[in-house]
Amino acid sequence: MAQHSRAFGSSAAHKVSEDALSAKPLPEDQPDDVVFQSQYGLRSVILNRPKKLNSLNGSMIRKIVPRLIEWEKSSLANIVLLKGAGEKALCAGGDVVALAEQNLESESGWKRSSNYFAFEYQLDHYIATYQKPYVAIMDGITMGGGVGLSVHAPLRIATEKTVFAMPETTIGFFPDVGASFFLPRMNGSVGTYLALTSERLTGANVFYSGIATHYLHSTSLPDLEARLAELRFGDHEPLSQRLATINRTIEEFSTGLPYDQPMQISGETRTAIDRCFSGNTVDEIIGALQQERGATEEWARKQLTTLYKRSPTAVHVTLEQMRLGGKWDIAQAFMREHQIAKKFMQHHDFNEGVMSLLRHKKQPMWEPESLDAIPKNEDVAAPFLEFDESEALELYTNETYTEYPFRALGVPTEKEIKAVISSSACTPKELIRAVVMSRNGRQGIKEIVEEILERKTTLSAKGNLEWRKDDAIAASRL
Repeated sequence: MAQHSRAFGSSAAHKVSEDALSAKPLPEDQPDDVVFQSQYGLRSVILNRPKKLNSLNGSMIRKIVPRLIEWEKSSLANIVLLKGAGEKALCAGGDVVALAEQNLESESGWKRSSNYFAFEYQLDHYIATYQKPYVAIMDGITMGGGVGLSVHAPLRIATEKTVFAMPETTIGFFPDVGASFFLPRMNGSVGTYLALTSERLTGANVFYSGIATHYLHSTSLPDLEARLAELRFGDHEPLSQRLATINRTIEEFSTGLPYDQPMQISGETRTAIDRCFSGNTVDEIIGALQQERGATEEWARKQLTTLYKRSPTAVHVTLEQMRLGGKWDIAQAFMREHQIAKKFMQHHDFNEGVMSLLRHKKQPMWEPESLDAIPKNEDVAAPFLEFDESEALELYTNETYTEYPFRALGVPTEKEIKAVISSSACTPKELIRAVVMSRNGRQGIKEIVEEILERKTTLSAKGNLEWRKDDAIAASRL
């Protein structure tokens, strides 16, 4: 496999491959599907297909790549901002209907679809390792391909209109665009839950979950953009310092979290997610959901109904992807996803799922037809997860990492809270104050920490926090 071992940001000489530099528009590309704007030091990428919910296609990628390369090199470009045109979406995903139609046109159609995914993942990896401050405004629907353009940004803003989901298993596909990297690194089994069920998170819950780093009301965005355009940085100011300045600037425009929108993934439901979605096989997850009783029984029945509607193949592949992806670095995630995508482009379920659900508005006829139709001893996922080093996707840069380099800009994780408790004796009040201060008093941090403490900790005789010793799932995931 091609080696991508150099640590992120380890060299000022950020080399971009000739393949990226040679990306040029094709005759069939639409002229205005992406708009680029410059305002002082702010450079904006505006996805401009509002009637299609800004769904991503090759034409858009071919425009974005060279512009990002140009801005990364420019001393006049201080901040790159991603947003969507219209009021409904940042980007609702890739144009999968066009891909399915392409697959069905000829025996070789899947190869062209595979090339699209290669191009998309190269762009996503480039964004994930970008050397200039990159801010994603996740205003409106942000799903699939739109997640790939935004979730790897160090600064990600959700609004009251944000709708996040990875809906791939619904259409006979798998969560891609780097989901192999970011979903397994979410708290406990939340990433697996979102991957298998395609559950949606809305508004402030996109922030509470850690998908976004900030929450602002959408009416604040124009003023924020104007302020970001005015920011200036010293020539030798490191990326981390620039991001810290932008981080503080974003928070200046916060107007509070919505009082009428409770934390969606919390309390008993959050505990049940770890209990049910920590299994290493689909049968284990199904069995755990069937055993739920009490307050989470209805929730569990809903998840069972959902899983049985999804592509059985996609569910099996996705679960194995979640278990392996936590060990992949960011470069490996995209290279491996590309080969999984190639196999799905040749599989019945992708074309069936896309055309049935999105074109004909009917329930797909999966092959195999249900989870129960898969023999207990059959490893459906194995062929999809096989990796051929000789066909590894060549990325635009050789940058990589095993954890997001600017995690402290996001919301606190269970792993972080556990580390603080393990390192020193502290009361709940002391811990909350310390973590909130580490985020410069950002709104919502206190509520996130309190929810984690309620589920994961007990108090010692002296009133200090202790991580629950009987929480085997938490211990295995942290």
